Amino acid sequence: MEKRYETVFILTPVLSDDQAKEAAKKIKKSITELGGKILNDEHWGLKKLAYPIQKKTTGFYHLFEFSGTAVDLVQQLEIQYKRDERVIRFLTVALDKHAAAYADKRKGLAKEGSKKKKETV
Repeated sequence: MEKRYETVFILTPVLSDDQAKEAAKKIKKSITELGGKILNDEHWGLKKLAYPIQKKTTGFYHLFEFSGTAVDLVQQLEIQYKRDERVIRFLTVALDKHAAAYADKRKGLAKEGSKKKKETV
């Protein structure tokens, strides 16, 4: 059964915008090599951190939504994050059916249900 995941990672701010996008491309490639399929890719850019991490107050945020059937897909992905010195934080979560439906609706992939008209009395 194919499971859906969402992963957000923060890259160090000492990179240029192009270098940050290149690092995200490398992670995207590793997801596909591990048997995952990218469903959504969002580059949020340079943002302020809630608290300093490794004496840095900003970081490049990036989000991937992906699906896969491999049992150790997330485990292997997180090993890649830990090995990459450009990644300062990461979080990967499994999406349940409700979160997946919301993500599809947000992106416009889900079919629009019948819209009820408000009746005026």
